[in-house]
Amino acid sequence: MQKRLFLLLFLALYCSSVKSQGMWIPSLIEKQNEKDMKALGLKLKADDIYAPAHPSIKDAICQFDGGCTGEMISSEGLLLTNHHCGFDAIQQLSSLENNYIENGYWAKDRSTELPAEGVTAMFVTRIEDVTLVALQGVTDGMAERERQSQIDKNIAGLKSATKKEKWEDIEVRPFYNGNQYYLFVTQTFKDVRFVGAPPSSIGKFGADTDNWVWPRHTGDFSIFRIYADKDNHPAAYSKDNKPYRPGHFLPISLDGVEEGDFSMVYGFPGATNEYLTEAAIRQTGEVLDPARVAIRDRALKVMDGFMRKDPAVKISYVARYASIANAWKKWLGEMQGMKTYKAYDKKAAYEAEFTARIQQNPDWNVRYKNLLPRLRQLYKDIEPYALGRDYYLETMVRNNEIMGTVSSLSGWINSYDPKNEAVFSDKLSRIKNSMAGFYKDYHPQVDEAVLAAMMEMYGENARAEWGAADVKYMAKDAGGYTALAKNLMEQSVFAQRSKFMDLLETQKPAEIANTLKNDLAFKLWEKLQGFYTGQIQSKLQELQPQINLLQRQYMAAQMEVFKEKRFFPDANSTLRLTYGKIRGFSPKDAVQYEFQTDLDGVMEKYIPGDYEFDVPQKLINLWKAKDYGQYATTDGRLPVACIGTNHTTGGNSGSPALDAHGNLIGLNFDRVWEGTMSDLNYDPAICRNIMVDARYILFIVDKFGGAGYLLNEMKLVKGKKKRKK
Repeated sequence: MQKRLFLLLFLALYCSSVKSQGMWIPSLIEKQNEKDMKALGLKLKADDIYAPAHPSIKDAICQFDGGCTGEMISSEGLLLTNHHCGFDAIQQLSSLENNYIENGYWAKDRSTELPAEGVTAMFVTRIEDVTLVALQGVTDGMAERERQSQIDKNIAGLKSATKKEKWEDIEVRPFYNGNQYYLFVTQTFKDVRFVGAPPSSIGKFGADTDNWVWPRHTGDFSIFRIYADKDNHPAAYSKDNKPYRPGHFLPISLDGVEEGDFSMVYGFPGATNEYLTEAAIRQTGEVLDPARVAIRDRALKVMDGFMRKDPAVKISYVARYASIANAWKKWLGEMQGMKTYKAYDKKAAYEAEFTARIQQNPDWNVRYKNLLPRLRQLYKDIEPYALGRDYYLETMVRNNEIMGTVSSLSGWINSYDPKNEAVFSDKLSRIKNSMAGFYKDYHPQVDEAVLAAMMEMYGENARAEWGAADVKYMAKDAGGYTALAKNLMEQSVFAQRSKFMDLLETQKPAEIANTLKNDLAFKLWEKLQGFYTGQIQSKLQELQPQINLLQRQYMAAQMEVFKEKRFFPDANSTLRLTYGKIRGFSPKDAVQYEFQTDLDGVMEKYIPGDYEFDVPQKLINLWKAKDYGQYATTDGRLPVACIGTNHTTGGNSGSPALDAHGNLIGLNFDRVWEGTMSDLNYDPAICRNIMVDARYILFIVDKFGGAGYLLNEMKLVKGKKKRKK
């Protein structure tokens, strides 16, 4: 009886946390969330936030560059996002002579805004539930491949039948593990220009040491502008394009935030898996994450050594390093968080309650009693192959450039057919451009050292029969992993820009294909890829569909069995809204973090000359003079960042943090390290999102950057004013 009472108490607490949990579909908030949001302090109506027929906050939110979020902050297309979201574009526009990474940049006027080639901004026009049509003709007895084929056919018909403008696109995405489907009508702008960003000493202050950490003091923002054609529609870059006129742009609050204030984050969260079983998340936290962390730790240490010695290497590798380090540190926090905050025990208790409930219902018991046991067994079966996949991909594809490049070009190389050279030749121009961009930031000496470390990790830790024995033998024969990497780099044309580009420019397709197929790097990749495809991937392809089927059934079962619980769909890079409170937290005994940091904290961390904690002299001067202008608090401090209980993940980077009136109060850019487990197990007691305070953004633009003219096209509000439609 006591155990049963404990389970019911746990479930009640689990369900009550929903007010601070969830990534909700905007088109459904009137039905699902408006009442709760108003109870927490929201002053808007649901259709102020999302409306397909008239302007709403939705129209200010875009997916930036395919993986982040951005928002409109003026009627003239001014776009705000994170510094790290705009980093690739800033890096591509930088050089030793014009180092916008180190020095920052502010356009003096529209004519000096820099075209950010390849950067896009995608807006959602409307969202429709198309589940009935997408699943038409689908039956429970279908095999997974047959089921997906029917769904694909239905979706193709949907896309053809849906009315849209010629500049719009249609996307249909699965939700709740494929139990529901939603259609999104979108428009994507391709003329995006770089307006300004602070130097990395502000935009990336704290760098990797502070990444995923609170207290945080990072001015993580950058500004771009969207341009459109004369009719305000998406168009390719043209000097004749005009600044985009959005349906809505966000007023910016000068009031700031206080503990307990309502907040909401609107954006495009990437991926979560909140409804997995205990066996699934334990495999991630205790088997897969530790392996990935160990591999990336080796790669990062090698890269860091070169970056600290050579400024040119630092410029070239800073974005790559940050990308590798971001997941590395996140996985560390995920491992620790799930263990410390008893994620496995909570999942087990939830599953025990699920089992107890279905046993009391004869119909449920027949349909669902084998779900969890079968899932547990399948995760046990797939574990060695999932680990083998991560070892191969992390060492031989993701974390060293030469093997990653060979992998990306392998399809093109193997496409050569002497009877039909056109397929190969047609892609040659694109390959030339792609590789020219690759070599711009490539340093063979760095990659050689990383390759040696990665081959050692694979040779010494992966299963011998999956190619590790071959790598180990090759290293022994060469005189060690370092010597093996040196030999490979010296002999491979992929590692030598002049030879590779000359090959593409001067040789016929037959000679190009023959040379690349016989290249030492390609042969190594081909050997290991053969092991991976034949022994690892084949088993994954056998087992994963079985897991997917059962997970879809388990998801449907949870929603049926726990009717008192509202289930938000896992993130899948579609437009979502999350909401909560501005609130500090206590990560461990006797430690209590406040909800806000300020510029004094930046100066406490300041280390002259350090690449992570140095700051510009001008910022020091402004701090000493307390020259904060209208952006200071009533007690004379300059806020930098704040935290809240909004449920965010990757893809929410750059998302606006909004107050109860829909005014911009901050810019989401991170989560606390203790709560990085939130992708698998959100805990409102410990999970916090981190935001740059809007006042710090304005201060840096105005007082530090000298670009106050940009504020003239923004709408700054004070006194918790309601936004105007």
